[in-house]
Amino acid sequence: MRPYLPLNALRAFESSARHLSFTRAALELNVTQAAVSQQVRALEERLGTALFKRLPRGLAMTDEGLALRPVLSDAFDRIEAVLKRFDGGHFHEVLTVGVVGTFAVGWLMPRLKSFRDAHPFVELRLLTHNNLVDLATEGLDFAIRFGDGTWPGSLATRLLDAPLALLCTPEIAARLTQPDDLANETLLRSYRADDWMNWFNAAGIAPRPVRGPVFDSSRLMVEAAMQGAGIALAPALMFDHEIDTGRLVRPFDVEVHAGSYWLTCLKGKPMTPAMLLFSQWLVKEAAESRQG
Repeated sequence: MRPYLPLNALRAFESSARHLSFTRAALELNVTQAAVSQQVRALEERLGTALFKRLPRGLAMTDEGLALRPVLSDAFDRIEAVLKRFDGGHFHEVLTVGVVGTFAVGWLMPRLKSFRDAHPFVELRLLTHNNLVDLATEGLDFAIRFGDGTWPGSLATRLLDAPLALLCTPEIAARLTQPDDLANETLLRSYRADDWMNWFNAAGIAPRPVRGPVFDSSRLMVEAAMQGAGIALAPALMFDHEIDTGRLVRPFDVEVHAGSYWLTCLKGKPMTPAMLLFSQWLVKEAAESRQG
């Protein structure tokens, strides 16, 4: 059981301390100057110490007042911030998710409306990254990453496998009849140096030097491919729309597995209601996507 907290007196003191004036505090709190002065005096009597020095032209805080003010200001600010997140009888919870850019644009964005419709009181904040992310430092609740699911200090839930396939414009694809024809083309590269070597092995052709431009994002690399800059080796699942509309072509069926997309969070981080709603929704959407 908490001891009795004289909230009105604490509010009167905190406002007076910010303004160093009973008069300005009274205007802020919409009461009389005498009421503020009386509340502060009652708090001082309760604590057994003076919180202000009454001067001819205002107030000055004592050491005790200086110690109390930041604690109260922080507490009132935090209470105000929480109360502002209530709207229409519901609590609005902020959820911050870091998402690798390729997954964000190619898979997540077309599905976000369904999450918003189902959970309108979760304020989702999305931050894109290029697979390099620090959950703790960046203040993220979740991060969606591409890889093998092993990140130190993180719990990972597999969402989707995304094998890599060749993607290029129809004009370039028309020049390709067999994998060996790639020797005459510009091969665009990701930050994973062995992707093309693995694809050559899967296609049954001899490895060869790859000297095309290097991109830190599959999304950016495939955009270059759509501009005719070369052939990308990327997760085709994330570019279904571009393939369906004919902007991209898969010239060969050969695929290689370089990793999966995972939902990750810090080990030991308490799951908030918004985190539970989002993770359950995302895992369900991913399962339906795999089946479809």
